[in-house]
Amino acid sequence: MSAEGTAELDTARAGTTTVAGRLGALGRAEFTLLVRNRTALFAALFIPAAVIATIKSSLGQIDLDRTGMNAVEAALSGGIGMVLIMAVYANLASAYTARREELVLKRLRTIEVSDREILAGTALPAVALAFAQSAVLIAAGVAFLGIRAPRQPVVLIGGLLAGLVLLTALAAVTSTFTRTVESVQLTTMPLFMISVVGSGLFVPLEALPERIASLCELLPMTGVMTLIRAGWLGGVEGYDLMGAALGALAWTVLAVFAVERWFRWEPRR
Repeated sequence: MSAEGTAELDTARAGTTTVAGRLGALGRAEFTLLVRNRTALFAALFIPAAVIATIKSSLGQIDLDRTGMNAVEAALSGGIGMVLIMAVYANLASAYTARREELVLKRLRTIEVSDREILAGTALPAVALAFAQSAVLIAAGVAFLGIRAPRQPVVLIGGLLAGLVLLTALAAVTSTFTRTVESVQLTTMPLFMISVVGSGLFVPLEALPERIASLCELLPMTGVMTLIRAGWLGGVEGYDLMGAALGALAWTVLAVFAVERWFRWEPRR
């Protein structure tokens, strides 16, 4: 086991008195490893900002009249989806794979930590980072770019939380068929591509032809993005909000079931 993996195990063991203590210990250890991993930190912090600029540029060629949004609003709300994908999904798929291959996950299971606590504690820094980045995007958009203040804050926060839970679970699922940390870029690419193209990150679904939009509503991130945009910018009716919430919930239940059924705790051979 690497020195970093041993340090994480020792830190987790030191806080095994309560659930909160165990989660806190795992979260602190994982945060230390995230800060040390400059590549992962750069991807989580700066790539979403670069992608937002790309989104805004691409929207200049798309008719947004039907969406009720301008290019800046569409770009920043889509940028929140990119934060969730990069800071949570891609980052955690790599983290779970690395901890498994270093035998950290296997050894953590020998102490007073449940399986769910191990997965949640590992996810805490990435989840906190994504939530903070999303808050900064929203605040900056309202304060400096003239975007409307969140119309339905409860829906917005609900969409963010749904995205954080869903993508954490999907990251764990993805790690089950990822052999090495180096191959994470390949195994996370399918969800990244279908979300960018079909879940409204680059182009709002309202700007797509009706039949294509109907198919895209079935994708994992679509419900989350609908809730986020509705909570921030409004313009979505109650029936559509309910459908988006049920879609996000259904994908989360499926992802959690897959984690409990197939997640690998030992290295792939």
